[in-house]
Amino acid sequence: MERTLVILKPGTLQRGLVGEVISRFEKRGLKLVAMKMKQLDQDILDVHYAHLKDKPFFPWLCDGMMAAPVILCCWEGFEAVKVVRAMAGSTNARNAAPGTIRGDYALSAQENIVHTSDSVENAKVELDRFFSPEDYCEYPSPLNQYLYAPDEK
Repeated sequence: MERTLVILKPGTLQRGLVGEVISRFEKRGLKLVAMKMKQLDQDILDVHYAHLKDKPFFPWLCDGMMAAPVILCCWEGFEAVKVVRAMAGSTNARNAAPGTIRGDYALSAQENIVHTSDSVENAKVELDRFFSPEDYCEYPSPLNQYLYAPDEK
């Protein structure tokens, strides 16, 4: 099974949407295998968003991500990266389809509820950035037979 990072951004916490967003991933059938709350700082954001460092919005992005704690989640499932990205919707929430997380709860390209890993490779790097091996909880899910075909397990 594939794993991916989801960061519930400060606005999600401040607006009382944490449960709503988590329940959407659960209802879809993804398995939560790690979660913690953390106050991000400039050092971690410089690394996490290094690819955006030269963009004019980088300072606002960092300020927004440090405005309150975030909720870091690792979700597991077959093709989890692709599934989570589709559920999140377009990065610019104004372009996100209704029914997606951003399409239902956001209006901004920056204050867009969640960060999601954009590839399997980046998911691994990002998960290693925020979680240690002991943070993960391995447990069987009795639902797998109802969620996946035999060749998807």
